[in-house]
Amino acid sequence: MDSFAEHERKCQRLSADLTAQRARGVTPALGKATSNLFHQRDQRSTVKLDVRRFDRVLDIDRERMVADVEGMTTYEALVDETLKQDLLPAVVPQLKTITVGGAVSGLGIESSSFRFGLVHETVEEMEILLGDGRIMVCSPAREPDLFYGFPNSYGTLGYALRLKIRLIPAKRYVHLTHTQFSDPGRYFDHMAAAGRFGHPDYLDGTVFGRTEMYATAGEFSDAAPYISDYTYMGIYYRSIARKREDWLTTRSYIWRWDTDWFWCSKHFGVQNPLLRLLATKWALNSRTYQRLMRLSRRILPDTNGTESVIQDVDIPVENAVEFLEFLLAQIGITPVWVCPFQSHDPAVTYDLYTLDPRKLYINFGFWDTVAAPRGDGHYNRMVERKAWELGGKKALYSTAYYDEETFWEIYNRKRYDELKKKYDGSGIFLDLYAKCVGRR
Repeated sequence: MDSFAEHERKCQRLSADLTAQRARGVTPALGKATSNLFHQRDQRSTVKLDVRRFDRVLDIDRERMVADVEGMTTYEALVDETLKQDLLPAVVPQLKTITVGGAVSGLGIESSSFRFGLVHETVEEMEILLGDGRIMVCSPAREPDLFYGFPNSYGTLGYALRLKIRLIPAKRYVHLTHTQFSDPGRYFDHMAAAGRFGHPDYLDGTVFGRTEMYATAGEFSDAAPYISDYTYMGIYYRSIARKREDWLTTRSYIWRWDTDWFWCSKHFGVQNPLLRLLATKWALNSRTYQRLMRLSRRILPDTNGTESVIQDVDIPVENAVEFLEFLLAQIGITPVWVCPFQSHDPAVTYDLYTLDPRKLYINFGFWDTVAAPRGDGHYNRMVERKAWELGGKKALYSTAYYDEETFWEIYNRKRYDELKKKYDGSGIFLDLYAKCVGRR
């Protein structure tokens, strides 16, 4: 059966389902197999649109170096297909369960972003289901308002059903070099220099403390003298401080953070060697941890005296030292993941997540619980204020505490209202503030 013909049939069925729900006056939401949102939402008044079958790689065009992918396709499935042809998506987010549509409707980043930008900058075309049931194809030349307005809209303008994304050549192995720094200024200068010259193939970093931070460069290679394995008993982030260099298969490199959810698997005890052995290799992945996290939320009461601080913030590199000092002194979470990125095309603006196209930014990822005697949200609010003070922004996949006026100052109320009026004039979907801060 032709994959595009089947995709079209699925699209028409989904459009009909949405039209029926709209006639009943209910708020639609996506019914899908995975989610990488980390804020709890009240969806009692919503009805789920079943999009789980939109999970296929439709085509890989090696000549044009693009892949046509359905919106609910996980990056794990996409990478499996592209590697068969020695190709990879230009940017692959860190976790296997992230979907292609989710990474564009939200935000996606990884260690190639200093060369190619955020995930949405690697997209050439999208097919989007609007609230009135229409399915609209958009690109820089066709419905550009929707194309440039869709990233960071979180399903409030429509749902991505198909995307065309850029691919890059890949080799069999990745050679890693871990360079240690003890001075934050020199550390971020190193990141900035790599950003200016677009070398190596991959670059990210890990901060273990005020005087212990590492920049990890990755270079594709056709051969390797040895191969490390961090998919079972080995723990990748612990290797960074122990090894000056390392070699991984390309697949293992792409998913190096997934086995232990960066380092957050510690909350489930599986960094204990005995428990890790009992868990089996196939249980050590982000999919398992997501399920455990959601189960614990349903069956366990809120933990008094602690606050969950799960955040990714993007800070201009010239303010990165100040933000790191604040983070270590005031929030106290380590390790911290850092990932440099910059606009792939400085002439392009994405309306709902505007950044200075002339600047390199540092993404800080920090995910843990902290003692919180001052009440819920205290430390998250501190992070939000500091990021805004330093000219940065935070991703909205996690809990947000902004008041409405501040939120819309950051996320471009004027342009959002124009897009909402044009593509969801009847208000079938929630607006961005209600969904991401109101947790609806």
